[in-house]
Amino acid sequence: MAATPKSRLGRGLGGIIANAAKPASSKSAPPAPTPKTAPPAAAPKTPPPAAASATAPAAPSATAKPAAKSAAPAAPAAPPPAATTGFQEIPVHLIAPSPYQARREITAEQLNELAESIRAEGLLQPIVVRRHQDKFQLIAGERRWRAYLMLKIKTIPARLVDASNASAAALGLIENLQREGLNPIDEAYGYASLIRDFDLTQEAAASRVGKSRAGVANTLRLLSLDAEIQGYLAKGLVSVGHAKVLLGLEEPPRRALLARRIIEEGLSVRATEKIVQARKPAPPATAATAPAAAQGRAAPPAESAAVARIQNKLTSHLGARVQVKHTPRRGKIIIEYAGNADLQRILEKLGIEA
Repeated sequence: MAATPKSRLGRGLGGIIANAAKPASSKSAPPAPTPKTAPPAAAPKTPPPAAASATAPAAPSATAKPAAKSAAPAAPAAPPPAATTGFQEIPVHLIAPSPYQARREITAEQLNELAESIRAEGLLQPIVVRRHQDKFQLIAGERRWRAYLMLKIKTIPARLVDASNASAAALGLIENLQREGLNPIDEAYGYASLIRDFDLTQEAAASRVGKSRAGVANTLRLLSLDAEIQGYLAKGLVSVGHAKVLLGLEEPPRRALLARRIIEEGLSVRATEKIVQARKPAPPATAATAPAAAQGRAAPPAESAAVARIQNKLTSHLGARVQVKHTPRRGKIIIEYAGNADLQRILEKLGIEA
C-alpha cells in the first residue's frame, strides 16, 4: 500500500522531499488512508532515501537547468527610454546644422575667439536641438557647436526640445536676436524665410518672434536695397537709420553714391535726411504757383514742360534739389545744399573753385 503513492512522486522528487523535510513526513502521513500503517512505514523508508540520495543530485540539475534557461532572457535589463526633452550631453557627430539658420556668415575670427573662450571657461549656454530621424538637428547654437568640433570635444551640453519646422525656425531666429545679435540684413532674411517657407503673414511671423508687425515690415524693407548697401549694413558701416533714409531715393545709383558719402564723410542720419530732401525733385508748378500766373497769364504748356526738363536735368547732374523759376523776361535757379561739404561738392560739379 505504501509503495503505490511512492511511485506517483517519482524516485528523485521523493528523495528530495524526504531529505529536505523529514519532520514534515510525520505530519503528511496522517492524511493517508491508513493512519496506523503510516508510522511503521517511516522506519523502513529510511534506507531508500540513502539510495535516492545517490540519484538526488540528478534531480536538482534537471530542475535547475530549465530555471536558468527561463531566467536568461530577463537577465539583460531593457535600456531606459531616451528622454524626449530636457538637458543632456549629446555626441557632436550626431548633430546636424539647421536648414533655417538665419545667420548667413560665421567668420573664422569669431569662431576662433569662441573656441578659446570655451577652452578656458567651458560652455556657459547649452545649444538647443530637436530630434530629427535618428540624429539631432540644431535649433540654436551653431557657432558653439562648430567650436566644439574645432576643439574635438566629443559631447556637448544641449537642451532637447520638441519643435515643428516652423517652431524650430522661429526659435532659432529668436535665439539669434536675443543672444547673439544678428545684423539687420540677416534679421530681415530670417523674417523673410519664416514668411516664405511656412506661408505666414507678416503679422503671424511677428507674433511668433515677439515683434510688432510694423517692426517686421520695416526690417523687410531693407531687402529692397541693392547688394552693395546691404553689405555696408551687414558690416555696420551704415546704420539702419541711414538705410531707411536711403530708401527715400528711388534710383539705385544715387542710393549707392550717397551710401559711399555716408561712410567717407561720416554723415549723421540727420545730415543724410537733409541731402535726400534736397535731391528730391520739386513738385510740378501749378497755375497758382507758377511765376507767369503771378503776372496774370498762364505759361504755355510747351514752355512749362521745357522748364521742368531743365530742372530735372540740373537736379540729376548736381545730385541736389534744384528749382528753376522762369519767366520770359527773367528767372532764377535755386540750388539747395546741406552743409559746407555738400556745397563744396556742388561747386566741384559746376567746375568752380572755392
